[in-house]
Amino acid sequence: MLHHVNSEKLLAKLEAEMPGDSHRHRRASQYGLQTVEPVPKFHMADEGLGEDKAYELIHNSLELDGRPHLNMASFVNTAITPNALKLAEENISKNLADSSEYPALMEIHQRCVAIISHLWNTPKGCTGTGTATTGSSEAIHLGGLAMKRRWEARQKERGLDASKPNIIMGANAQVALEKFARYFDVEARIVPVTMESRACLDVSKIRDYVDENTIGVFVILGSTYTGHYEDVKGVSKVLDEYEKDTGLFVPIHVDAASGGFVAPFLHPEVEWDFRLPRVLSISTSGHKFGLAVAGVGWIVWKDKKYLPDNLVFVLKYLGGDEESYTLNFSRPGYQVIHQYYNLVALGKKGYCKYHGHSLTNARILSLFLEATGYFDVVSDIHRKRGHEGLAHKVKEDAHKDHSYYNPGLPVVSFKFSKEFEKEYPEIPQATIATMLRNKGYIVPNYPLPHGTEDVEVLRVVVRADMSIDLLDRFMEDLVNIVKRLIEAVDAARASHDGKVDAAQVEHIRCLLNVIMLQGGDTGEHEDAWRVHRAQC
Repeated sequence: MLHHVNSEKLLAKLEAEMPGDSHRHRRASQYGLQTVEPVPKFHMADEGLGEDKAYELIHNSLELDGRPHLNMASFVNTAITPNALKLAEENISKNLADSSEYPALMEIHQRCVAIISHLWNTPKGCTGTGTATTGSSEAIHLGGLAMKRRWEARQKERGLDASKPNIIMGANAQVALEKFARYFDVEARIVPVTMESRACLDVSKIRDYVDENTIGVFVILGSTYTGHYEDVKGVSKVLDEYEKDTGLFVPIHVDAASGGFVAPFLHPEVEWDFRLPRVLSISTSGHKFGLAVAGVGWIVWKDKKYLPDNLVFVLKYLGGDEESYTLNFSRPGYQVIHQYYNLVALGKKGYCKYHGHSLTNARILSLFLEATGYFDVVSDIHRKRGHEGLAHKVKEDAHKDHSYYNPGLPVVSFKFSKEFEKEYPEIPQATIATMLRNKGYIVPNYPLPHGTEDVEVLRVVVRADMSIDLLDRFMEDLVNIVKRLIEAVDAARASHDGKVDAAQVEHIRCLLNVIMLQGGDTGEHEDAWRVHRAQC
């Protein structure tokens, strides 16, 4: 009986059985087949390869990675211009933690904090205080820690118990928010979402979760699931009413991982930032819509007084007094340089142009998907402002002013239409993601968060580096994939005299699911294959 084959173990067995040079590696080159000494994968060799051979070995291995511009699942920017790359290369070894050694780098860091705090409308009389982080996840943790410390101080002043803090967030919160709660001993109060709340934090339910132990509320400007902006102003109003009734001030931290570099440029009328008195801190990711390379996030507090002193360390062992309030210490500084380069090179109009193109392309994709009849679009950026939900079908729309549409990220979340599901119940939606992957695209298929988990969506993040030509090709490939699946189902039905009963539907669906499955863990294992087979 045939069984699953472990390719690495089989290759190791064949290599061991080959006479003469069973433990040597081979490589094909223009000079023919060569044999060389083995290079272990999981242990350090006694003799190194040398720089050139090591480079070629690793370079060739990394060539197997996917193409970043076809990764439509990721929010992370993968583009860098030649001048920005030159700056990064010139400064790649600089340590952002060592301000005495690299004062110019630290000055650039402080300029970024100031620019971003003004972008988020720091009020007059306040001095925005913040720092670069390794990403928005670290920034969220710092924002949460500051809320916890302020709450603990308030409880201590009032002589109250400070052992049971809680924080409120929607079920759509990305994992970094839940990590904060778990890692720092805070009860996570997860508010279920609904399709009526657009799979986002349901403002009407917040009063059911807030109490005297609530350190704050995480509100997301740009949901990972659908790209919707959560209603920061609406949450603030609910907390205003709660304070009026109880006398307790509950702050807001805005997780603007993506929206922090989109809303200020394309949706300036949306009040989500420091214009709201209850918003005391905001975090963002510079390497998403800030257009820097991976490895930089930002946390800004409205004023220095909102950063508790017991989170700030003063260091003296690097040659001068340095303040530190990050979870990491030594880290490269070139990502901060790239961020500053973008802020200076692009300006507000440049960011408007980049993200405006992305939103326009996302709307084109949304309209196309709905026009096929195969899909419904769950995201709302292509709908007229105030019109939300699948009930609002959109025909071709020529409006160019972004204020005409619902605000949100350039993200398109979509699913099979009810009509398609009714006509072709045999086709699992997840097969679309698998077949797109076979063409090089990475498009995730996943259930919406708790409260809406019966709905699965496919999601495309339309980043600045997605050209209109790539978008056109993607749309064509997507439709062709659906057509192929329809043809396969029609052929299967024909072989059963066109019958479409429940058993037949389940049979075809199971077959497609088997084809779709990737076969589980396909990664390397130390006990299966210990050396590189291809080497220079």
